[in-house]
Amino acid sequence: MQPSEISGLQYMAPSNPFPYSAPAFDLGRFSNPLHNLYIPPQLQELISPHSSCINSNSTSDEADEQQLCVINERKQRRMISNRESARRSRMRKQRHLDELWSQVVWLRNENHQLINKLNHVSESHDKVVQENAQLKEEASQLRLLHSDMQLTSPYLTLRDLENALADD
Repeated sequence: MQPSEISGLQYMAPSNPFPYSAPAFDLGRFSNPLHNLYIPPQLQELISPHSSCINSNSTSDEADEQQLCVINERKQRRMISNRESARRSRMRKQRHLDELWSQVVWLRNENHQLINKLNHVSESHDKVVQENAQLKEEASQLRLLHSDMQLTSPYLTLRDLENALADD
């Protein structure tokens, strides 16, 4: 990738980094998991301690009915427990989604900063390459000047120049 190509990179941040809004949760209201749970009146009869299912008079039909009632109570408790478990699962999922969005925003910011640094280094590199070419040109010109001076000089070497200066 050429430096000129890199300097053309642009970072496009989304206009809304959090397209999914999380509902606000008041965790204080969940101290009792069954506190806000709606229980239909038909189920309240089954769960109620004054229910007709718990009767001391038992015949075989009443025993069967009582067993059915106990089974229904267990089903209802399990259903309530499952609903609460699903609610907790949704909350965990939402928390995880929020963490992922936070990570996306952080990574996009980091990417933007790295692109800026890369562009800066690329510009610096271009300047150094240009300066290096300029210095090479100057060195070449100085070598030519030096060789021209040696050709036109009556002294063949530096030693001859030193001897001539010592004789004077």
